[in-house]
Amino acid sequence: MVKRGEKQILASPSVQTAGKPVLRVLGTGVTLIEPIRQRAEKDLGIGLEFEVLDGVAAQAKGVMQPASYNVYDQWFHSVELLWLSGAIQPIDIDRIELWSEVNSLAKEGRLTPEARFGHGDNPVDRLYVHPGRGLGREPNGKISMLPGAHNVDSFAYNLEAVTAGEPYRTESWGWLLDERWRGKVALVNDPAIGVIDAALAAEAQGLMTFADVGNMTLEEIDRLIDILLDKKKAGHIKTFWNSFAEADELMARREVVIESMWSPSVMRLKGRGIPVRYAAPREGYRAWQGGMCISSRTEGRTLDIAYEYLNWWMSGWPGAIMARQGYYFSIPDRIRDHLLDDEWAYWYMGQEAASDLPGPDGAVVVRAGECRDGGSYWQRFANIGVWNSIMDEHNYLVRRWQELTAGNGSSGGRGKR
Repeated sequence: MVKRGEKQILASPSVQTAGKPVLRVLGTGVTLIEPIRQRAEKDLGIGLEFEVLDGVAAQAKGVMQPASYNVYDQWFHSVELLWLSGAIQPIDIDRIELWSEVNSLAKEGRLTPEARFGHGDNPVDRLYVHPGRGLGREPNGKISMLPGAHNVDSFAYNLEAVTAGEPYRTESWGWLLDERWRGKVALVNDPAIGVIDAALAAEAQGLMTFADVGNMTLEEIDRLIDILLDKKKAGHIKTFWNSFAEADELMARREVVIESMWSPSVMRLKGRGIPVRYAAPREGYRAWQGGMCISSRTEGRTLDIAYEYLNWWMSGWPGAIMARQGYYFSIPDRIRDHLLDDEWAYWYMGQEAASDLPGPDGAVVVRAGECRDGGSYWQRFANIGVWNSIMDEHNYLVRRWQELTAGNGSSGGRGKR
């Protein structure tokens, strides 16, 4: 991931001169990493240009500049914005060779019948394209986004400063607003994600309640932001991070001891010998589902290549790379063929690592004897509190979030949408 407003272009310098067809992919550093680009170019015989932005910037460009990319690779909670703007086209599932193997999380909204469905934008509610061009959960032959990488997120804490809690019992989102950690707390600076982390914390602390934490009312937004403004003025919140690198270094330098964090950062910090724990909150995780869309401007041979690229992602090898970052993928059985037994046991089954395990770049991120925080794939996804969401009052939320992160204590813009 890159800092807000910055972008990174990953592309082979010989793409244009080699006469290969070129596919332009817009997204974030969650999935658009160099090992993926290099292997896809080799396997598909194409040139790939990855434009890597932070989540907010990628979403904005995805909506407003569909001619600038062929494939949009980001998160399901942004798909409705792209769809309503006409930026993406339906994906024909008859052209997705392994569609029948995509698991029930994407197709039904949960991995097992007893799993929690979660508040907010469960991806299945926006998966299928219906007559009249609406999106919904009833199956048909067209989808809005091809489900791919996914995970459950929470917060990380440094065991040197914070006593270890018990997963699913004593670990709580409320720790983010616990007075014990005043001045040592960081939140992710994304209005659609950071606000949910903060809301779960506020509710766990008994400061307020929400009818649906994934779709707050104007009044709920105002009350939450006012609580956070007070916390910030009191020095409780150290900062809001914009990139993986920032999140990593805040914890590594001990500037914070507890913060919103995503799995790759946790794994990198552990690989550096920093004793961080990824919480399994008793209130449930904040879940997300990633995937790929096709730009409405993509056609002809480039459209064929886009489908080839989507099918390549489903083949197993890319999902194994995602696993080594701590992410899951929508066709686990294919991925298992590309992981060592020790890797599968740790990443998916939640078992103790029998040996040191590498990340995507080959560096060790898991030490022998460690267990994955939160347990197995199925256990973690059975405990979803809320999905990443674009709320009905998203535009208003963004303005109030900017007020919070800019340190502007004024609420003069309240109520204007």
